[in-house]
Amino acid sequence: MANVVVVGAQWGDEGKGKIVDWLSERADIIARFQGGHNAGHTLVVDGKVYKLHALPSGVVRGGKLSVIGNGVVLDPWHLMKEIATVRAQGVEISPETLMIAENTPLILPIHGELDRAREDAASKGTKIGTTGRGIGPCYEDKVGRRAIRVADLADDATLEARVDRALQHHDPLRKGLGIEPVDRDALVAQLKEIAVQILPFAAPVWKVLNENRKSGKRILFEGAQGALLDIDFGTYPFVTSSNVIAGQAATGVGIGPNSIDFVLGIVKAYTTRVGEGPFPTELDDADGQRLGERGHEFGTTTGRKRRCGWFDAALLRQTCATSGVSGIALTKLDVLDGFDRLKICVGYDLDGKRLDYLPTAADQQARCTPIYEEIDGWSESTEGARSWADLPANAIKYVRRVEELIDCPVALVSTSPEREDTILVTDPFAD
Repeated sequence: MANVVVVGAQWGDEGKGKIVDWLSERADIIARFQGGHNAGHTLVVDGKVYKLHALPSGVVRGGKLSVIGNGVVLDPWHLMKEIATVRAQGVEISPETLMIAENTPLILPIHGELDRAREDAASKGTKIGTTGRGIGPCYEDKVGRRAIRVADLADDATLEARVDRALQHHDPLRKGLGIEPVDRDALVAQLKEIAVQILPFAAPVWKVLNENRKSGKRILFEGAQGALLDIDFGTYPFVTSSNVIAGQAATGVGIGPNSIDFVLGIVKAYTTRVGEGPFPTELDDADGQRLGERGHEFGTTTGRKRRCGWFDAALLRQTCATSGVSGIALTKLDVLDGFDRLKICVGYDLDGKRLDYLPTAADQQARCTPIYEEIDGWSESTEGARSWADLPANAIKYVRRVEELIDCPVALVSTSPEREDTILVTDPFAD
């Protein structure tokens, strides 16, 4: 049986939530493998809107197991609030339907405080655009071997020792930033209080997933953010603090790479970005404003306005390569309805030299200007289309040209936020 990894192939906000929810009908298990609650997924199911941040998108479907893997950094207080919210919307969540890997690092209140203090102290031009939710500092503690993990909550002596080790690092940092030292006893008390709510969901996720895989269960691996925010292959330093590309799916839940059968890259029919960093095709004009208004381009988590621009095929070629994308899901095609002409970036001009990829060095990225190819738009509506026959000829030409330019086939086309408004070309779960 096929196992599928879903990754955002741009700077995030590509519509992963809807696609994961749509695909989860074919899956038995939905596993989140990286990121934190700084990313948000909006699902629209039968007219009801669900906004998820830490929970896997599969939780809104009954009869599925949802998993939070060890590649995620988890704010336990936020998680319990989110669980309460979706329960109030009629979604059943219990230890039978949700598991958290025992080796998942926990985001503590001190991580958010450090995150925000650093961003406030950064000079103009050096701000990263972090959401201030503590994701980066938590990943730092994980790599620095001082993180507090879910399993540590089960033993008071272990928990207190872990807190003491973490504070040996954090208190000097806080002093340098002008923040008061951590109230150690209060933090320990907070963790002991939340432990009784989190521990029932704790499990050896690596073992559960491997057993289910061997028994023929289908697993859908869900990432957050987008490949252009990957800590190694994104537009560094304006990136997230984890690996976002598809290879992280294996280490982020504890399975072997041979367990991945299909990588689905989620791609908007245009390009958006939240926060700071390079954006070669960004539009600061009426077309950019039109894309933002029609696409309702505001972050699910932050509410921040997204920067909008034309489709960048050169960047997509890169992310399809670094994630080994098998096929893409092209979302928000309907936002392009009514444009007379559309532009697609096919490469960049760097100091008079043509490049077919975005260079690694930040100073070179800043000097790159996009090279565009123009294509006719369409006046007809594509909203709600569920088959090729429902699409105007020029919309189909646009999709086909995208395939050619990124050297990767389109597997799905999404034409609205509604779950069923999807054109299936290739079933990622096909054996």
